[in-house]
Amino acid sequence: MKYKSVGLALSLLLIISACSKKDEPQNEKAKTAAAKAQHEVVVKEVVQVKEYTYLNVDENGKQFWIAAPKAEIKVGEVLQFNKSMEMKNFESKELNRKFETILFVDDLSQKLGAGIMTTPQKPVIEKEDIKIDSAPEGITIAQLFSNLGYYSGRTIKIKGKATKINTGIMKHNWVHIQDGTSSGNDFDLTITTNDKANVGDVLTFEGKISLNKDFGYGYSYKVIMEDAKIVK
Repeated sequence: MKYKSVGLALSLLLIISACSKKDEPQNEKAKTAAAKAQHEVVVKEVVQVKEYTYLNVDENGKQFWIAAPKAEIKVGEVLQFNKSMEMKNFESKELNRKFETILFVDDLSQKLGAGIMTTPQKPVIEKEDIKIDSAPEGITIAQLFSNLGYYSGRTIKIKGKATKINTGIMKHNWVHIQDGTSSGNDFDLTITTNDKANVGDVLTFEGKISLNKDFGYGYSYKVIMEDAKIVK
């Protein structure tokens, strides 16, 4: 009876050992996949604009451009990121330059000794000292933000000054407008459109209001007007 118990114990040990060895390659594959997802680059060139930092970086001998919310980064620093969105033929109005391809990075971080500092996720928009009358049958930014539940899902008209524009992102132009009104700290409305606009233009947009939209890569909005048209 004693020998049978020892034999049974040995059999169980062999089965457990075999199962563990079978799982080892899968664990190693998972670790390898995670390592490949992590990009580690060396900064070769830094270009700062008002709200973004453009970086020419090198990864294992391959050089390319990335962009992230503005941060203090120096040439020679080693950066890491996992999440990125590639944009082809992206044109930067501030740099007056078109990038054949560029990566917009959501989780850029830099090594600082034993710690890591993560860049801020959203650029800062400054309120301008302006006063613009609302469009006929339109509303103001203050009215919109004061009653978001009512306007959610509705198509509205709103008039304002274009204070910032990003073109060609996710097949749309992204326009920030202000009209001088505000509700609490909310004074800026982001609008996606296929119509062309220039910074400084005073325009009336008509489009649908959506709430709590998260497009990833740092682009999340409490309220946004989507697929808008410029009303002339």
